[in-house]
Amino acid sequence: MKLKYLALTSLVVLYSLMVIGGYISAAGLGLTCPDWPLCPNGILPNEEYFIEWSHRLIAATTGVLVIATAVGSWITAGSHWRIRTTGTLAAIFVVTQITLGALVIDTLLHAVLVSIHFGIGILLFAMVLLTTLFAFRLKPKSIQTTV
Repeated sequence: MKLKYLALTSLVVLYSLMVIGGYISAAGLGLTCPDWPLCPNGILPNEEYFIEWSHRLIAATTGVLVIATAVGSWITAGSHWRIRTTGTLAAIFVVTQITLGALVIDTLLHAVLVSIHFGIGILLFAMVLLTTLFAFRLKPKSIQTTV
């Protein structure tokens, strides 16, 4: 039943990502780091780029976790079609989000793309939440013995 803990970790990290992304948007820091995927300093930023860089690092972590959860939903014995569907949609949405994030930076925060980025983020959160709920409802296979 490791799937439920993987899904829960994905949900918590995704929520953290959304909080940091909301802060970046509200504070007007969206173009603090104008290059994508790395900031001008490369892998390790200085304090000027730290907030935007941390958003990208958490986004990459979220992507790996969500895709791992989707794979786990397919290979876990006894998983229902609902968890497979929500897990797969979450994986599709996370790849879409990362792509949109790059486009938002490349187009200098084009308003339509920023709005789509927010909307897909909400759909992603909903799918990860549903995947987590479905994962916690999975029952371990009972071992039946015949005597």
